[in-house]
Amino acid sequence: MALSRRDFIKSGLVAAGAAAATLGGGIGCVRNLFADSAPARGGGQPLRYLDLERSGELARREQALWDLFSPCRLCPRLCNTTRATGRAGACSVAENFRVASFGPHHGEENPLRGTRGSGTIFFSNCNLLCVFCLNWQIAHRGDGRLTTHEELANIMLDLQRRRCHNINLVTPTHLVPHIVKALRLAIAQGLTLPLLYNSSGYETLEVLQLLDGVVDIYLPDFKYQDSALAARFSQGAPDYTLHTAAAVKEMHRQVGVLRVSDGIAQRGMIIRHLVLPENMAATDVFARWVVSELGPDTHVNIMGQYMPMFRAHAHPPLDRRLTQEEFTQAMRWAREAGLRNFH
Repeated sequence: MALSRRDFIKSGLVAAGAAAATLGGGIGCVRNLFADSAPARGGGQPLRYLDLERSGELARREQALWDLFSPCRLCPRLCNTTRATGRAGACSVAENFRVASFGPHHGEENPLRGTRGSGTIFFSNCNLLCVFCLNWQIAHRGDGRLTTHEELANIMLDLQRRRCHNINLVTPTHLVPHIVKALRLAIAQGLTLPLLYNSSGYETLEVLQLLDGVVDIYLPDFKYQDSALAARFSQGAPDYTLHTAAAVKEMHRQVGVLRVSDGIAQRGMIIRHLVLPENMAATDVFARWVVSELGPDTHVNIMGQYMPMFRAHAHPPLDRRLTQEEFTQAMRWAREAGLRNFH
């Protein structure tokens, strides 16, 4: 049975702690755990990030991202915090970063998990911070282990040795310069897996344009169509809908419709949309927007697993689970809008 995202994070934290105890070190030691594993097979699409690294363009992109890091302008909050001096930004992260868990994840969408799992890396903290966050312990509280760039590169390489189908970067927005630096270290040691950018969708066009050719697969959320709800339930982000709509369109421009080889995603985008009680996510409006702006072949995961977590109990009707009738209606809206690839 596939682990839920919450259970996967818990198991990953236990595994990471066990690895540290066994090896007498931190996450950087995990590279030795799978030294006897077979190398991953090549993917079905050429990886553009390899060409960017060879040409020196990836180094230029990394520097441009560091320029946005402090004062921080990596996400639409534009908090301008001088993170390089140790001050925490709106995401509660200063100069260093943490990894909450990592490993092959079999609970993602079928083209992402395949038979060997998605090589998932859960980063601590978040730039959106929803009141109903399923993973609030790592997104809000920041649970995780301090990690270096070398250790993060080793994690990527170990996921490849474990024959995962991709490197799945979960909640990466506030840490993009760190990730690209680690990616370059991993490329030098033979990384050849597609890079998957798994985010809340609350992104700036400037950062996304610097990731053009670096990211192979985008997996954004699109949570709300009502800015007032975003302001209320996602730590004062009244511009969420505006920025996420622009971000999703830019992601689509870069990678297009999902392309699959032998059942495994190689390039493209899947949008995740969590159905909320009483249609607070405006699923009908969302489905029509996707068809109108991106086309009916866009891949969308209509998610029906909402449950009241973290502080949701204080915000009715988010204090209850989704009903079967509400989810059935959401799927009906997706069909009526003309979506062809929704799950």
